[in-house]
Amino acid sequence: MSKEIRFTDETMALVQKMIKRYPEGKHKSALIPMLHLAQMEFDGWLDSPVMDYVASILKIQSIEVYEVASFYSMFNLKPVGKCLIEVCRTGPCWLLGAEDLVKHIEKNLKIKDGETTPDGMFTLKTVECLAACGTAPVIQVGETYHENMTCESVDLLLGEYKIKDARKTHYDIKHISIK
Repeated sequence: MSKEIRFTDETMALVQKMIKRYPEGKHKSALIPMLHLAQMEFDGWLDSPVMDYVASILKIQSIEVYEVASFYSMFNLKPVGKCLIEVCRTGPCWLLGAEDLVKHIEKNLKIKDGETTPDGMFTLKTVECLAACGTAPVIQVGETYHENMTCESVDLLLGEYKIKDARKTHYDIKHISIK
């Protein structure tokens, strides 16, 4: 028996507020914020049934949701660890050592890009521009940017997250307000 996919009442209230921002026939405009809510609500990732559910709420085709979710690196299409480490891999970050940081993290955590540690704590993901070129190389963990990173600062960062309450690395729906 599969788990029913359904937003909590609190999340559905936010979804309805989002949808009301747009005129009839333009509700698809709420797709990206809805995908963020869905990812938060359903264990940090979007599987096909969750994306189908979002499509049904917006009254659009599932493929339209899949296209958006697969285009943006901020959406996870497979399960991720409690601590998602995203390393920018575009020009400025790469020139200033992002490739070395990725190799260092892979060696330290014994995983490759796109993999999760066996304990489910860390997932490493290389992503396109995190829009902090002036402070490259940049790593994002949850909602937090870590700039001017070195292998030494990565070691400190991983150590902090190993002892932190991992739940704090995920987005919390209680911090979201829709006007």
